[in-house]
Parts: sequence; C-alpha cells; structure tokens
Amino acid sequence: MPAAVTSAFGRLRAAVSSFSLAQRTIAIIGIAVLVMGAVALSSWLSRPAMSPLFSGLGAEDASAVVEQLRAASVPYELADGGSTVLVAEADVYEQRLAAAASGLPRARTDGYSLFDTMGVTSSEFQQSVTYKRAIEGELARTIGALDNVTTASVQLAIPEESVFVSEKVDPTASVFIETANSTTLSTEQVEAIVHLTSAAVSGMKPEDVAVIDSTGRTLSAVGGDLTRGTDQQAGAYEVRTAANVQDLLDTVVGAGHATVSVSAVMEHATSERIDETYVPVEGAPPATEETSSETYTGTGADPGVLGAEVAAGAGDGGTYESTQATRTNVINKSVESTTTPAGALTRQTVAVAVDAAAAEGLDVDQLTALVTTAAGIDPDRGDAVTVEVVPFSAAAATDAQAALEAAREAEAAERAAETTRIAVIAGAVLFAVVVGIVTLVVVNRRRRRAAESRVLTLTPVSEPLDAFDAMTQGLPTPQLDPITPDLLATAALEPDPEPELSQVTLDRRRAEIGDFARRDPAKAADLLRQLVRDRQDA
Repeated sequence: MPAAVTSAFGRLRAAVSSFSLAQRTIAIIGIAVLVMGAVALSSWLSRPAMSPLFSGLGAEDASAVVEQLRAASVPYELADGGSTVLVAEADVYEQRLAAAASGLPRARTDGYSLFDTMGVTSSEFQQSVTYKRAIEGELARTIGALDNVTTASVQLAIPEESVFVSEKVDPTASVFIETANSTTLSTEQVEAIVHLTSAAVSGMKPEDVAVIDSTGRTLSAVGGDLTRGTDQQAGAYEVRTAANVQDLLDTVVGAGHATVSVSAVMEHATSERIDETYVPVEGAPPATEETSSETYTGTGADPGVLGAEVAAGAGDGGTYESTQATRTNVINKSVESTTTPAGALTRQTVAVAVDAAAAEGLDVDQLTALVTTAAGIDPDRGDAVTVEVVPFSAAAATDAQAALEAAREAEAAERAAETTRIAVIAGAVLFAVVVGIVTLVVVNRRRRRAAESRVLTLTPVSEPLDAFDAMTQGLPTPQLDPITPDLLATAALEPDPEPELSQVTLDRRRAEIGDFARRDPAKAADLLRQLVRDRQDA
C-alpha cells in the first residue's frame, strides 16, 4: 500500500480515536444515514418507470390480469382502488399482447350483443326479456362513460302491453351509480342521467326514473320534482337582484339601515303559443267572383176543396227568381309562434325595509321608484314592490359585536399560546445547544489539561533524569559522558540487544516529548535553547 494512503489512514485513525463518546455516536449516526440515503437513492434510480397496462377494470378482470402477471413473474402495481394495473414501461406492449391472447380483459356480454347468441327458435317472452336486458346494458355502459362515474347499473320495469287493460301503466327505471373517490355528482349530471334513461324507453317520463348512488342517497326519486335546475336559476336571480337593490339602498340610506328580499317565480315547463291573424288587402281585386241566377214561371193550382166540384175559372201565373254571387277576396294571413322556455321569469316581488332611525327626510315614493327600476319590475307581468319604514332591532347587532369581540379575543389568546409554545420550544432547543457547546468546551479543556499534565509530569524511573526532563521540571541538567571512538566501535560491532524495560520507557518518554513539541512548539524551542546553552557552558 502506498505511503500516502497509509499516512492518510493513520491520520484518520488517530482523528477517530481522539473522538469523545458523543462525537463517535454522532459520527456513527451520520454514516448510517448516509448509507441508508445512498441505498434508497440507488434503489429509486434503479426502479423502472411504471406505465398503465389496463385501466378501468372490473374486479374479475383485474384479478385475472394480476394472476397472469404473477404467473409470468412480471412485477406490477395496482392503482385507483385496484382498477388500474401498472407494469414496467418495457413490458407494457408484450403483456398487452399476452393478455389479449388469453382473452383479457373479457368483453362485456350485455347490450345489443345479446342478440348475437339468440336462436331463431326463441320464444316471444325470451325476446322481450333479452330486449330489456340489452337496453339496460347499453344504458349502463353509456352512463358509466360519464365523468366521475366508475360503475353503473340500470333496471327497467316495462309493463306488458295488453288490449284487456283499460289503464296504461308507465314504465319506470332505477339507476345505481358508483362514483370515483365517493365524489358527488352535480345536479346537471343527475338530470342528464334521468333524461338519457327516460328517452331510451318508449313512454317513460323523466319523473319515472330513480337515481341512487353507492352511499345510499337518492339523487332522483320516482315521481319527484325535476325542476331543481329551474329553482337554482330562480335562486341565482333572486340573489343577483337583491344584491343590486341592496347596493342602491346602502348608497341612499347607508349600510346596515335597509334590507331587501326578492322572490322570483320561473316557468318550470316549456310552452308554445301560436296566433293566426287574417288581414284583408284594401283596393285589391277579388281573386275569384261567381254569380248564379234562377228563374221559374208557371200557372197556379185550381182553388177549392178536394171532392167538391166547382166552376172552372181563370188562374194567375206564378214566377220565381234567385240570384247568388260568390266572391273570394285577397287577404293576408299572419302566423305568430311564441315559445316560452323553462326558466323564464313569470313574476317577481320585492320587499324593502328601511330603518326608521335613518329614514328622516326620506321620500318613500322616490325610493320605491328607484327600487322598481333597479329590480326591473314589470307591472304587466304582475310584479310588485313594497317599501316600508320600520324600526330596526339593535339586539342582533349587539350580539354580533359581542361575538366578534369574543372571536377576536379567542384568536388573540390562541396566537399568544402559539407564540408561547414556539418560544418554549425555541428556548429548549437553544438551551440544549448551549449546554452541548459548553459541555464540549469543558470536555475539550479537561482533555487538553490532562494531556498537558501527562506530558509535563513524567513517571519517575530508576535511570537518572536526562537534560530535557531536568529542564521541564526546573532541575539541574545532568552532565553526559563524552563519547570516545572505542565506544563507537564497540557499539558498531555489538548486535542490537533485546529492548529492555528502560529502553521501552525511554521510547515512551521520547514519544511524549514529541507530542509536547507538537502541541507547544514555542516552549519546546525555549527548552531546547536552554539545553544547548547549558551544554555550551559545561
């Protein structure tokens, strides 16, 4: 191993060995977090991208697809409550082909496809039942395609036609729907389902359809009123008109001194009226003119009584004339068709109450005229406006003010409690940080002092003190024997003896001296200079 690497490992080992217990614990936790993060990151990066294999599956189809994926050892995931199956992006097309080869997902056998398997020998009853099932399946499939609708089921009750029944019974239908994530269908969607179902069956009216969701709520009942859309339009019109009139009143009498209520009646059904008017054209010649005359001439009958013989006399002759004229004049025909859609405003009433305390000098007739114009009142339609000056009760305002003050106090108390809680948490964290820093400083200082005491207070041994020990302890420096050539030759010829205890102690002393020199180079330099001066003086 290279020396640089060995030195780096040695320094790292020395640094780790100098850690305290708390530092080692923190280092171990940090290393563990880094390792787990690296493992999680590598797992996330190596995870394949998942794509939908099939979506909107039923329970049976989803179970069959999952079983096939398990048999093929293909990893998969489920989403949307198990109706969507996800596989790796690289396996999507292959698994779709494999599922298609196995007949998955299975095609629905309801709807008009039921007639494909019907034989020519089926009875009339079988044909009628199959026809009803086909309509139910087609309606369920169509309703299931709506937004937020996951499952739909339709049951029809179609009475059997008979010439022996005097009263005809209307067919009825019940629709069960299950929405995605338990969402609620809007009124427009419910009405769309009702009208779609009623229009698919001959003789069925919208009020003959019941719609129920998966939570058991009745969205539309049989025989119920289907005018909720019109009622919503009336409510929106009332709110809009009341807001316009209220803005006018706030400007005239001041905010809080007047209130307005609007009631609107709208047409729930569509009506049509046709008027035909015939107007003759003056000065125009007749289109056709025909005149006929009749004239009859003859003698009169003999007078007398039957059976009696009278003398014959002269009789007067009879004459009949008749003249008839027919003329066809040119006239204009005018046909006017008026269609009134559902939701048309038929009548509205507006009631305005003005506080008597703010009505001083107020012209009620003028205010009534302003309200009439602002609300779009039409007297020919039967609209009415009522403006009255009445004393307002101040109890509600007082209670509202008290409730507002209580809410403000509660909000202020909650804010103060939140601030106190945050301050306590911040103080505790700050205290813990300060205590940790102080503890770390004290521990480091004690360790430094202990290290210095270990270096400066050397363990006494049987050998005499050397010059460095004497200088560090303030003792006289011992004199060293001069080195002669004989000693050098003898030392060179003799083999190195086994290290004795004194040699080990000397090595330990040297290590401590080196450590002292690294920690306090200035003091070590002073001691060395003093040692050199002492030897020069000797």
